[in-house]
Amino acid sequence: MQIILEKLFNCLSFIFKRFTVMDALDIVLVTVLLYYLIHFIRERRAGKLAIGVVIVLGLLLFSEIFHMYAMNFLFSNIVQVGVVALLLLFQPELRSALEQIGGTSVKTLKHTVSLKEKDYSNDDALSNICQAVTELSRDYTGALIVIERSTPLGDILDKPKTTIVNADISVSILKNIFFNKAPLHDGAVIIRNNRVYAAGCVLPMTERNDILKDLGTRHRAAIGMSENSDAISIIVSEETGTISMAVNGELRRNYDYNMLKQELSALLSNKN
Repeated sequence: MQIILEKLFNCLSFIFKRFTVMDALDIVLVTVLLYYLIHFIRERRAGKLAIGVVIVLGLLLFSEIFHMYAMNFLFSNIVQVGVVALLLLFQPELRSALEQIGGTSVKTLKHTVSLKEKDYSNDDALSNICQAVTELSRDYTGALIVIERSTPLGDILDKPKTTIVNADISVSILKNIFFNKAPLHDGAVIIRNNRVYAAGCVLPMTERNDILKDLGTRHRAAIGMSENSDAISIIVSEETGTISMAVNGELRRNYDYNMLKQELSALLSNKN
């Protein structure tokens, strides 16, 4: 044991004798870069893709260490081909990262929030969402409300047309946002951490061709959002007043207050 400690002490002494100010600066810069990289990925839908990449690289390293030639051959080829695929998949995130390196606005920094566990256990908040949607439906006022779950929607929040609201969920706020002469009524509202976090949001549109032709832009955007994340999208049709919900790429229609609240409660209490 004493010999091991002596070797460890000698090794540390050797390192510190050659440790310079530039080495310290190098470590600090790498740490800062890694911090912002991790923070940037966590705030975006690409975070789950990044986890997949780490798993593949881990399996490649595992097969290399234990000389598992078949697995190593397989994952080596996956990594080689995957570099191009990753550039395509992460293209929006890479562009956004380069734009932020060029000059991140103070407004974006001010309203960037750290991700924490989503809490939708407040029954009043769900009641207010369902009540607002029901009243908007009665008035034939179009609306699109997106409830963020485990997949971060930071890339949606960073778009230029997005307006940060960060207010308590209330019937009056939701109805005012979607009033047909209000400046933000055409965009989506994003609910984050039990608050009306943003309005006027532009969502990705679905590219599916099997969508009913009588469904408009809001429905296609809601389905597109549910295809790209695990978010729940609630839509009110401006033409018919029909209340719909998009989850996991599937559109469910013809909700009333009780049905909507019951299904939202079930979906948001699911920890999976």
